[in-house]
Amino acid sequence: MERIKLDFPQSDVVHRHPLSVRIADMNYGRHLGHDALVSLLHEARIQAFADLGLVEWDLGGYPSVVVDLAVQYQSEARWPDALVVETAIPAPAGKSITVFHRVCHAEGGRPVATARLNLLLLDPARGRPVAVPQSVSDTLARAGAA
Repeated sequence: MERIKLDFPQSDVVHRHPLSVRIADMNYGRHLGHDALVSLLHEARIQAFADLGLVEWDLGGYPSVVVDLAVQYQSEARWPDALVVETAIPAPAGKSITVFHRVCHAEGGRPVATARLNLLLLDPARGRPVAVPQSVSDTLARAGAA
């Protein structure tokens, strides 16, 4: 079986967000479930954008949608593990914003999962993708340089 291998761009980290595994996040295998991981990633992404003065539903006047998601699982997390989600956002190119997340155990830093997703910005009147506005690109570039 071929496994996905994601390279987390450490130099593009813009935010670190602490979270803990809730009992509701557990699946029948008694560890963090995939659906719960996606929710934790979303929370971390919203917090990262907020820290940069951005919101997903209004990035330079346009709402964003997740168009793909890849996850590489590296170890298990269980209730009540404390985690840290690092968010890295490389400079946008064209019509997409790529966001990486690395989920690690807060104690010891053992990786739980690495994820990559792509956001498209949409013109709601036309329902078509638009280029990432310069103001959003500039904000992300400043955050990556910090």
